[in-house]
Amino acid sequence: MLDGMAGRCHSLAVTMIKGYSEAVPLADGLALREARPADLDQIGALLSERGEPDDAIDHRLVVTDPDAGLSACAVVVDGDRVVSTATLLDEEVRIGDVRLPAGQVELVATDSAYEGRGLVRALMHWAHERSAARGHLVQAMIGIPYFYRLFGYEYAIDIPQALNVKALPPQALPPGDGTAALRAARPCDIPSMAALQASAQSGFDVTMPHSEACWRWLLEHESSNLWVLERADTVIATARTTPPGEEMLLAEAAARDEAAARDLLSGVAALSPDDPIRIVHRAGTVTGNAWQEFIEHEPQRNAEQYYIRIPDVAALLDRLRPLFWQRLTTAGIDRTGRDIVLSTFGAHYRIPVLANGLGEVVTGGAMQSPGASGGAGLAPDHLAALLFGPHGIEGLTRIRPDVYAADEELFQVLFPPLTGDVLSYYLPY
Repeated sequence: MLDGMAGRCHSLAVTMIKGYSEAVPLADGLALREARPADLDQIGALLSERGEPDDAIDHRLVVTDPDAGLSACAVVVDGDRVVSTATLLDEEVRIGDVRLPAGQVELVATDSAYEGRGLVRALMHWAHERSAARGHLVQAMIGIPYFYRLFGYEYAIDIPQALNVKALPPQALPPGDGTAALRAARPCDIPSMAALQASAQSGFDVTMPHSEACWRWLLEHESSNLWVLERADTVIATARTTPPGEEMLLAEAAARDEAAARDLLSGVAALSPDDPIRIVHRAGTVTGNAWQEFIEHEPQRNAEQYYIRIPDVAALLDRLRPLFWQRLTTAGIDRTGRDIVLSTFGAHYRIPVLANGLGEVVTGGAMQSPGASGGAGLAPDHLAALLFGPHGIEGLTRIRPDVYAADEELFQVLFPPLTGDVLSYYLPY
């Protein structure tokens, strides 16, 4: 049940979203509203023209699904003409044992004749209001470089490398037991695929699994293919590939054991034997370990990361209190009676340390020198990287002058480096 403050915020957000069922006027006679059935053909044409032909199919899958529906999409119209659109997906980000409701903006497109008029900004505002109404504490995104930082997104979670497979003949791959068969996944395979992915993600600190709806969409869309490896009527491995062509990408691989992982790679290689293959490396997983000798490891050439947006810092920190308490108790740090102070300079957040847990987060005003209170300071645009990223506060203090901690031991325990594994609707390659 919502408490008083959360209830008021939820009611306000719902009221704001209701306003989009009717057209909201924008400049130059344009209007923003939720999509309607009569818009679908125009939205599909716009997405295909400004993105990929398959985007129109993906959009139909989302807005006709009972878990999303047309209300997940908004459009900007010029009279009856759709000139810009965006869609918000429901996701979940998990950090430790804490589950964070999340949103992801996808399928964004604007008619070239209407660019530069703030339409994407208006649609992002709609998406963030809808996200708040749905209780999302963060938004995650794959986006073009820099652009979405204009809307409060910051780079946070590493995107793993896609590595080349060595030019080995199929017989050079050590066989499994020889009885496994690769086939296209079916709806009845979703529980098995989800279980394999959950096992693969269990070793990561921060994860985003596919939602139930996303599994359905992935089975139907044409931008990638889902496969399962079956032995004795049991699914023992799964992967997602791009369609055969000049180069095949093998991603989201998960297997029950290393023999299944080897058979999975053999089966995928046989789908298009004349094409090169790149593998998205999931370090520390069954497939990541089983394929070490078959992939060409190379230094990371470019930084690639998922965007994260934190709309309400206090709400997010409050949800993460059990995780912070677990980190403190595991490290044997006793700070009973003293606050944990984290400042983003323009505001600061106090978390009381009680005898049996952490108290509710208290938000305060500007604090330029948190070190005087034994706290930590960081610029607000580094907060997503601190909470979800691979550097932790120790790493960030080495590369960002505006990140520091007075009590290094405490804050290194609270904010360690984190590994991440994100399963997104679109592959970021």
